[in-house]
Parts: sequence; C-alpha cells; structure tokens
Amino acid sequence: PKLVEDLVPKQLPLATVQRVLQNLLEEGVNIRDMRTIIEVLAEHAPRHQDALELTSRARQALGRAIIQGLFPGNAEVQVMALDPALERILLQAVATGGGEGGAIEPGLADGLLRRTAELAQRQEDIGLPPVLLVPPALRWLLSRFLRRSVPSLKVIANSEVPENRLIRVSAMVGAN
Repeated sequence: PKLVEDLVPKQLPLATVQRVLQNLLEEGVNIRDMRTIIEVLAEHAPRHQDALELTSRARQALGRAIIQGLFPGNAEVQVMALDPALERILLQAVATGGGEGGAIEPGLADGLLRRTAELAQRQEDIGLPPVLLVPPALRWLLSRFLRRSVPSLKVIANSEVPENRLIRVSAMVGAN
C-alpha cells in the first residue's frame, strides 16, 4: 500500500497504472508480483509517462518469470526469430513513424503473418511454445499485429530473457 501511495497520483495517474496492468494481462503476463511492477513504475515514472513504455519496463523486470512460465526449469529457450533483413525493414518502419504498421508494405505484412503462423504451428507440433524473440523496439507492435492471427504466439523482447538462459533459434521468420 505504501508503494502505491507514493506512486499514485503523485508520480503517475491511476489510469496509466491501470493501462500498464491491462497491457500485461492482455499478453498473458502474471501480475501477482505487484511489488516489482509498482517499483518499476515508480522508478521510471519521472522520465516516462507513456503506458507502453512503462509496460515494456515492467516486462523487462518480470522477464525471469515470463521466461520461466514459457520454458520451465533451466531448459534452453527455443524461439523463433526474425530474419535480420526483415528485422531491419521493420525497425526502419517503426523509426520513420509507422508505429501502427502503416509504413509496412501490405505484401510484406501478409507474408509476415502467414510465415509466423506456419512456424508457430510447427513449434507447437514438436511440443514447444510458439515464442517469437524480437528487439524491444518491435515487441509491442508485433505482439499486437500477430495476436489476432496467431493467438497462441508469445512475442518477447531480447531484454526480457535472463542472461543465464541459453537461447536457441529454432526457426527464422523471413520476409517472404
């Protein structure tokens, strides 16, 4: 209660805190560790008031729990990743203001959806959770974009994976 009292409304409006929690829940992130979430919000509130940025910071802090939920134990983290060329195109689109995917060519967007759905299904067929590992700048955009077509897919940022976990890329999502 004391943490919340120091945060709301002095540093952040209640609506922003609520939006961050909703964002986390929409993506299947457990919010039981409220202490960590509130501490992260309090730490970053002086510099960031944007709910998406704060959600990203909270996800990083909860990274160990997020990864543990997807890959229990100390098993390697087997993920899909973006082809470097596609990653560059998407990062460029985000940087030039295509925040909602508007700067992504429709054919490319369709190919991305189709290929991701195929690879996610393949991951599930071999008993692995369908997880796409992406740069932090693309995580929210791709999560939202792909969620409708591939609801089982989890999109995680590199910064959310604890340093002690071994990452193995089992499939590449290319531009075609």
